Amino acid sequence: MGVEYVSIVPPPPLDGLIDDLYYLEGVPPYARLMLPAAPAPLLIVNLGAPFHIRAGTAVEAAEYADGCVVTTPTRAWEFGYPPQTRSVGVHFKPWGLAPFLPMPAAELCDRPATVEQIWGQPAIAELRNRLTSADAPKQMLMLLQEALMRRLHETDGLELVRRTSSVIAATGGAVAVSDLCVAAGVSSTYLAKRFKEIIGVTPKRLARSYRFTATTLAINVAAPIDWGDVAAGAGYFDQAHFGHEFREFTGLTPTRYVEVRQRFLRDHPGHVLDGWPLPAD
Repeated sequence: MGVEYVSIVPPPPLDGLIDDLYYLEGVPPYARLMLPAAPAPLLIVNLGAPFHIRAGTAVEAAEYADGCVVTTPTRAWEFGYPPQTRSVGVHFKPWGLAPFLPMPAAELCDRPATVEQIWGQPAIAELRNRLTSADAPKQMLMLLQEALMRRLHETDGLELVRRTSSVIAATGGAVAVSDLCVAAGVSSTYLAKRFKEIIGVTPKRLARSYRFTATTLAINVAAPIDWGDVAAGAGYFDQAHFGHEFREFTGLTPTRYVEVRQRFLRDHPGHVLDGWPLPAD
């Protein structure tokens, strides 16, 4: 048995905060997946057996029964699936999670929270009951969309961070933070404060994440790789700097990353989860 994956893009105003809402059900390709750090906050409402997450500097994985909320991570994190998984979730734009949080995003950086910790037990219990009573994935996603609309609130500094983050994304992280501050008419200290409140990391860290993600996704693991050319093409000072960045964001050396990516492609060609997650077991 494979995995059923259904995805929709929400209408305005949610589309300015969210890339997509998704439904996932089935047998995961691996019991444990490692996700390299990327500018991609996430919310999962779990509808099956608990899953486990090991993030940040944690040695042991923690159990999540009702789901989880993950802000922009600074290092790779590990996701452990049950044998049969079922959930709905939200892939946010880097700034998109903040209007649904009761606290600054920095408080959750590399420290995933349960949905109960974010929205409260009565709210998540009611939402999970409604979702499990729905007839089809599309209906479930409509229910999730309605729940998000009810939770949406005004967030100070959101427009500034959205505009600035969009420039970082459009340049693949190849933009000087000083130029962003001049264009926005604010100090670097003020911009960093707003970024940490809304995204969880500084503009410089977000730019590094975009540059690394763009570089990594462009690697063709089926062909010979000249790592010196990859590093130079991505604007890294030298190959050693690139290797250090690679280990920081993935926990792997570049060579080991290719081996693990090749394993996924070999074991599960064309799988809906292929692209960013890596087998961790």
